[in-house]
Amino acid sequence: MAIRLGDTAPDFSAETTEGNINFHEWLGDSWGIFFSHPKDYTPVCTTELGRVANLKKEFEKRNVKVIALSVDPLDSHKGWINDINETQNCTMNYPIVADPDRKVAQMYDMIHPNALDNMTVRSVFIIGPDKKVKLTLTYPASTGRNFDELLRVIDSLQLTANYSVATPADWKNGEDCVVVPAIKTEDIPAKFPKGFKEIKPYLRMTPQPNL
Repeated sequence: MAIRLGDTAPDFSAETTEGNINFHEWLGDSWGIFFSHPKDYTPVCTTELGRVANLKKEFEKRNVKVIALSVDPLDSHKGWINDINETQNCTMNYPIVADPDRKVAQMYDMIHPNALDNMTVRSVFIIGPDKKVKLTLTYPASTGRNFDELLRVIDSLQLTANYSVATPADWKNGEDCVVVPAIKTEDIPAKFPKGFKEIKPYLRMTPQPNL
């Protein structure tokens, strides 16, 4: 069954390149990105894992833990890490789940038989500290993911969680935000002291509140 927004992310225990984990326990009070790869020793996956390793400080600033998954076994992952570090000028610094029996992949609906028979597609799940799924994305095996976009989404999700704002199309960190409809216009000044602009009664903009 497909995982939908607002669902509790399935918990699991698994062997990873950084030891055995219980997923929910490993996440703790952090946000999480859980993303899958079709196969070890493949070119697009290699670039993705290296990119994420080099973004580690950006994820840490946002209290985000990152974990990857491939259906290959642990010894394959460990050998592949050497290639990732060498070719992507990085040091792997987050765990890769070994899922050779495809138990976790099936749990997260990462295998799409009409796309890839027995390997995972490029699934992404952003999970909140409440263990609820906040975003799902699915890419084909041939298309590498845009991790700058995932950082942008995390910034947006955290603003919504903490400040009752949404973000407009193509929003970037530092730009004006949308006041959520649940807040009455007369209540905006007390909640958003930086001011606001009413474009339409349902479209009210305010400077990003956490800057």
